[in-house]
Amino acid sequence: MLRDTLETNMKRLIDFLIYSKNFIIRKSPIKALINSIVDGIKDFLTMKKKLKMAQYRLNYHRHQFQKMEQLIAENNQHSFLRGNNLNTTR
Repeated sequence: MLRDTLETNMKRLIDFLIYSKNFIIRKSPIKALINSIVDGIKDFLTMKKKLKMAQYRLNYHRHQFQKMEQLIAENNQHSFLRGNNLNTTR
């Protein structure tokens, strides 16, 4: 009786270890963890460069928007809308 129980438990343990080994080979969680850590470090190191690019784009679009507003105000037929005020009716 005790021997059968030990054999059954040993068989279950061996089956579990085989399934675990196959899972680790198939999914490779350690490799995925290493890749995510490396990606995080790359993002952290390039954060300043990305911030500068975003600020440049924002300033460029803001300048384009101000030029467009100025052109609209200059070409508007109503004289009171000329200048820096935004035409809210357009």
